[in-house]
Amino acid sequence: MRLQLMTWAEVEAYLTAQNGIIVPIGSTEQHGPIGLIGTDAICPEVIADRAAETLGCIVGPTINVGMAQHHLAFPGSIALRPTTLIAVIKDYVLSLARNGFERFYFLNGHGGNIPTISAAFSEIYAEKSIEGSPSRPHVRCKLANWFTQPQAKALAAEIYGDRDGHHATASEVAVTQFAYPDHIKKAAMDPAPPRPRPFYDADDYRSIHPDGRIGADSWLASPEAGGRLVAASALGVVEDYRQFIAET
Repeated sequence: MRLQLMTWAEVEAYLTAQNGIIVPIGSTEQHGPIGLIGTDAICPEVIADRAAETLGCIVGPTINVGMAQHHLAFPGSIALRPTTLIAVIKDYVLSLARNGFERFYFLNGHGGNIPTISAAFSEIYAEKSIEGSPSRPHVRCKLANWFTQPQAKALAAEIYGDRDGHHATASEVAVTQFAYPDHIKKAAMDPAPPRPRPFYDADDYRSIHPDGRIGADSWLASPEAGGRLVAASALGVVEDYRQFIAET
């Protein structure tokens, strides 16, 4: 169930039985010569929808712009400052908590978001602790990455071995190909070099990784593999979400 496709009355009825929601969060950034710019938002969105079919829970609107300043030297990339993303996450959560949501399961598709999401959770808990009102909802937030779900991680290793890489990976490109088969791209590529050193700002990133990839043989992607990865990751999300909801 997508929140944006429901009425307020349907959400109110849902909250009489459940108080959890999955929030897909990603980024809008370059993904190499054949990866879609929306990859990091598309992947968790598709997997959240698949998991929600089993869980019967609501999927919130995707936060599809993230902390991606290091990709800004590539046209089409968009980034939020960490402070901006923290504010977005905080307002998103507290808006829904106002009317009874208590468990927020953030399904992430972008590694660069992880520190900022964790900081946002700390801000939310700090505000609620300072308020000290026992009548307010008992908000709990969890961060999960679709690509680190054990089932998906094992399957990616089985299919691609060490050729999956670290950015513009074959596995994430495959998921987008499964989701949007009419938008599969092709381009000639050499094997991507590994990451030789840390990068800092956007120009530094592009000087090290000129086509955007980090050690990833993106051309190995296929929609068939993407479908398997969606199913595997969704299975992990179902198990993880249920454990999260059961926590006291």
